[in-house]
Amino acid sequence: MFEKVALIGVGLIGSSLSHAMRRANLARTIAASARTEATRAAVRRLGLADEVYEHAADAVKGADLVILCTPVGTFDALAQEIAPHLKDGAILSDAGSVKQAVVDAVAPHLPPHVHFIPGHPIAGTEFSGPESGFAELFDGRWTILTPLPDADEAAVAKLKAFWEACGAHVEIMEPKHHDLVLAITSHLPHLIAYNIVGTVADLEEEKKSEVIKFSASGFRDFTRIAASDPTMWRDIFINNKEAVLEILGRFTEDLAAMQRHIRWGEGDKLFDKFTRTRAVRRSIIDAGQESPEPNFGRTPAPKKD
Repeated sequence: MFEKVALIGVGLIGSSLSHAMRRANLARTIAASARTEATRAAVRRLGLADEVYEHAADAVKGADLVILCTPVGTFDALAQEIAPHLKDGAILSDAGSVKQAVVDAVAPHLPPHVHFIPGHPIAGTEFSGPESGFAELFDGRWTILTPLPDADEAAVAKLKAFWEACGAHVEIMEPKHHDLVLAITSHLPHLIAYNIVGTVADLEEEKKSEVIKFSASGFRDFTRIAASDPTMWRDIFINNKEAVLEILGRFTEDLAAMQRHIRWGEGDKLFDKFTRTRAVRRSIIDAGQESPEPNFGRTPAPKKD
């Protein structure tokens, strides 16, 4: 599908894209850039790229498709670095979890001959680094593309076909709408998880050890979410603060209502709430976005050599 694809950053998403591209034979050449020599060495050892560079500007030269797979806080500087080296007609995309901030950070630096089509694969685990990737990460999951109003239709269609070949379903969406939807489905749950696990971290040492020792599935699942990459999630909350704060306000109101139900022994209202939320869980499984299998069917991170 592409002569050369450049992956800027080779963590979970970048390495999984490499595996998915190898599986479907989507690129003749895969180039990658990574800041540290340790990561570059891992990329070479795992065969994730045919060309490995320290600097993104070197990786993008001659690439038909460039995907930014680093935390969104790096995008402004990266766009300035790579802009002069992007090929005529190249598609530039990303894997960031916010979109309007990405548009604002990247678009002003790009020459007119580049097709900028922001994207977001809604897939992941709590693991990071080049060893954590696997080809099946995107299978049956959604990737959202948020092209700008003047985007080239052929370029959008080609990028859509690329993600579908990687195993994903693809939806086209406006950037601000994406950010509001993801604030509900992803960003708020992560914020809650970080806060709950942070509360435990602040407990007296004796209580903390008991909580860890007797962790039931509820708290244990929160710790999985809270183990996600801290740099990535810091950048997400800073760059999507309006949508997150709007949804957080709604959540705070609902939480206050739950508090009243518990205080006044309103069991019928609690039962109604729990019944409705249980139905949401079932609908997610029915939609193919989760599995009832043990460990929810999640693929464990590969063991390091």
